[in-house]
Amino acid sequence: MLAVIVTPPGLTNGSMAIRQIIPVLISFIFLGCNGHSEKSNSSKASSKRIPIIDYEYINSYPHNTTSYTEGLLIHNGKLFESTGSPSELPQTRSLFGIVDLKTGIIDTKVELDKAKYFGEGIASLNGKIFQLTYKTKVGFVYDAISYTKLAEFTFPSDEGWGLTSDGKSLIMSDGTNVLTYLDPNTFQIIKTISVTASGYLINNLKLNELEYIKGYIYANIWTTNVIAKIDLLQGKVIGKLELNSLAYAARKESLGSLEMNGIAYDSISDRVFVTGKLWPKIYQIKLSH
Repeated sequence: MLAVIVTPPGLTNGSMAIRQIIPVLISFIFLGCNGHSEKSNSSKASSKRIPIIDYEYINSYPHNTTSYTEGLLIHNGKLFESTGSPSELPQTRSLFGIVDLKTGIIDTKVELDKAKYFGEGIASLNGKIFQLTYKTKVGFVYDAISYTKLAEFTFPSDEGWGLTSDGKSLIMSDGTNVLTYLDPNTFQIIKTISVTASGYLINNLKLNELEYIKGYIYANIWTTNVIAKIDLLQGKVIGKLELNSLAYAARKESLGSLEMNGIAYDSISDRVFVTGKLWPKIYQIKLSH
């Protein structure tokens, strides 16, 4: 299946040719097999290609180029963004708040002490907002209206990356191929899912920011412009969004743009928003399935 290519502003026909040659190593990430040679995998994997999901470009909105995006979230009809603060990027902050789609400015609701914490993914559930941190194994719980901190919790993974919810549990990623379900009250592990692609367990598949959409998890694959669609019943990658054109448009406008990261789904209006770290734009797209 071929992806629908709808050129966002800033991409010319000539630029689209460049889109085709941007190196994305998804064939290795999605078709590799732990413990087998590349040659022995090729014939097996060729019959198990992961379908490309068609999408339509709808719109773009300003995004703050100092925002090191770690998560996007639609809550009560508003777009929330959480950000991290790498020490080598002193302009960045670890915070979350509501994004003004007209300006890209975040109305900050909570900011962490960047000397102690590196902000990661966020999720909303049961009138609360949950926030992960990177390497401190600490998470925070806030009231979803007042943003008052209600509690802190620890999580079992060595690192916190992405966070979402299926309406019952919290689902987190930790920079591996494993998704961990947490009880939102006790923060104990309910279950874990080891994600596979093309029939193989892939230890270097780094799942990043997460979003729960219509019964599936959509996950940014770290350092790529690809979002994987994961069947939670079997833990299988069953489709992928290849968003090289959006990444190229972002980098053309702002050379400081880094990897794609950030997915938010508005279930009321069926809208999907994506962006990346330090990108100048948030993009609205529509998925074909």
